[in-house]
Amino acid sequence: MTPALVQDPMAVLAVLLGMLGLLVLVDRHPRVHRFFGVVPLIVFIYFVPTALSNLGVLPLQSELYRFVRVYLLPASLVLLVLSVDLPSIVRLGRNAVVLFLAGAVGIVLGGPLAYLALGGFVPAELGDQAWKGLAALSGSWIGGSANFVAIGQSVGALDSTLSMLVVVDVGVSNIWTAVLLSFAGRERKMDERLGADRRTLDAVREEVERLQAGSARPASLADLLWMLAIAFGSTVACTALARELPDLGTVVTGSTWVVLLVTGVGVVLSFTPARKLEGAGASRMGSVLLYLLIATIGAQAEFRRLLDAPALVAVGMLWMAFHAAVILGVRRLLKAPIFFAAVGSQANVGGTASASVVAAAFHPALAPVGVLLAVLGYVLGTYGGLVCAVLLEQVYHLIR
Repeated sequence: MTPALVQDPMAVLAVLLGMLGLLVLVDRHPRVHRFFGVVPLIVFIYFVPTALSNLGVLPLQSELYRFVRVYLLPASLVLLVLSVDLPSIVRLGRNAVVLFLAGAVGIVLGGPLAYLALGGFVPAELGDQAWKGLAALSGSWIGGSANFVAIGQSVGALDSTLSMLVVVDVGVSNIWTAVLLSFAGRERKMDERLGADRRTLDAVREEVERLQAGSARPASLADLLWMLAIAFGSTVACTALARELPDLGTVVTGSTWVVLLVTGVGVVLSFTPARKLEGAGASRMGSVLLYLLIATIGAQAEFRRLLDAPALVAVGMLWMAFHAAVILGVRRLLKAPIFFAAVGSQANVGGTASASVVAAAFHPALAPVGVLLAVLGYVLGTYGGLVCAVLLEQVYHLIR
């Protein structure tokens, strides 16, 4: 194989950061921004590095990729979970929380059921990497990309497996995102047909606008330093503590302990004055680390892996159909506005970036609702993903 044009880890980092900066800059253009509303920016953050590595510009393997996975993953989780406001989420209404949780349950149960139904079509040579890759996917579809990598590491999924499942993740989830965005254009007709009570939407809108106006402030040098200190300090401390904790079966291992511990630290800090760092952009700093992590995963993907994924794509499609049936069924029982189902679903499947896009499609002021629910997904994504991993492992032994 011909060596990549860029080999040095710092040079690779420079290319990836430049690529991220360029994509965000392009996203600011009004016409392009509307396009990213349909095809989320996160897709390009993954696929542009994939194209660069497959064209020989970036290497498929680099020391930088391991460093980012080991250290920036937990650091990003701390900053993203730091912004969670559990009391505010509860005040945003029962329907928002119940539908979000219903979506998460649909993911946890839908994965094993879809694997049970179609697992016989998955290539036998994948072995236990099939259920391990699907377990990582469950982390993504409950929480987000950070949970995808975290669960994948926890169960021992190979980088090649994760790259293959990213194809499933991006392909299936973005089809569903397009469906959810289409709901925004006909929400009133859908709600009137169901007889949904839309008064809660007004209350949510007022609460969101108040939270948005009251927390934002320019970031000072001290704020930025504290963000980095908390993120990497928590990572180092939790990594050291994880080495002293025993493995629990094949799922809860050293890397799992790190993720569980840093998630717990983030939740605890969200009840302290440290949460004020969110007003200065703690979650945005976490997103920078997360986007770099996603870019390095994309750089390790190979286009030929697409040929290995058809059966897993079928599993993913059936899995998403089960999730959709659960969340739309619960919405019908509650007679809830379609907004809550759409944002609750996308907060599970897509994470903060796309959840805010879907919420804003209904009303720009509601974008932070998607963020709040998606941040809750970061917390539940790890725990729900681990439960799903256990069920998937049992299905694997059953069908093999």
